Parts: sequence; structure tokens; C-alpha cells
Amino acid sequence: MRGSDITGTRTDTEAIEDVVRTFFAAFTSGPGCAERLDALRALFVPTAVIARTCGLDPAVYSVDEFIAPRAALLTSGKLVDFKEWAVAGRVETFGDIAHWFGSYAKEGVQDGTPFTGRGMKTMQFIRTPEGWRITAAAWDDERPGLTMDAA
Repeated sequence: MRGSDITGTRTDTEAIEDVVRTFFAAFTSGPGCAERLDALRALFVPTAVIARTCGLDPAVYSVDEFIAPRAALLTSGKLVDFKEWAVAGRVETFGDIAHWFGSYAKEGVQDGTPFTGRGMKTMQFIRTPEGWRITAAAWDDERPGLTMDAA
């Protein structure tokens, strides 16, 4: 996930990459799920916006609207052995703003059926007194007619 900076420091890039890793780690079923989801909430500014496209009508969520259904699914027992992770991405910073754009993958078993998926996510950040926080995130997943280049 090593990124390139426009004017940021290596420390900024590493801090942002830590936020990105914590973001993806939150989407892991099993023990510690509640703690990971609490850590997820802390990554966002309170008024952050999260958007999903995925070939559907776009959905735009607040932080709580984004986390609540995912917490329910991850703790319901209907989705097991689930995890998401960043595959590759880049960080760009300028002063107190930053952006991460990258690919991710996911796998799990839902209602007894194994599945995998891939997509792209984008996250925007600002530097706050508490550190780098997400102000916006959006994602789109592969589907018929939209696939990621094999690299």
C-alpha cells in the first residue's frame, strides 16, 4: 500500500495507511468485531459522508447509517469467515488534506454460500488535532461489464 506524497511526509503517509488498514480490518467477522467497529467509527469526522455505487442507484450514508447495518450483518451469524483488505493503493497529501485510492478484496460465507469480491475505494482525509480522519469515502465493486485490470 506504500503511497507517494505530493508534499506530505513519510510519517503522514504511514499514518494515513494505518487509518486505511484499520478501516478494512473493521470488516472482519468473529471475535473482536464490536471493538473493530468502534475503532472504525473513530476514524471518521462526525459529519463524514460514505457512498456506494456498485451498479445500483447511489446510496449515501452518514457514519452511523454506514456502520449500523454492517455491524448487524457481521454479528448476526449469517455472515461468517468474512474479511476485507486493501490490495494496493496510493496516498497523496498536500498540507492538511489527503486522499487514498486503491483496490480491495473481500471473502466470506453468507447463509452457507462462499463468495469473493473485488472493487475500488476512495477515501478523503483531513488532519485534525487527533490525527488524520476520514471526511468522505466511496466504493464501487466489480460486476458484469466492470472489471479491474489484472495487474
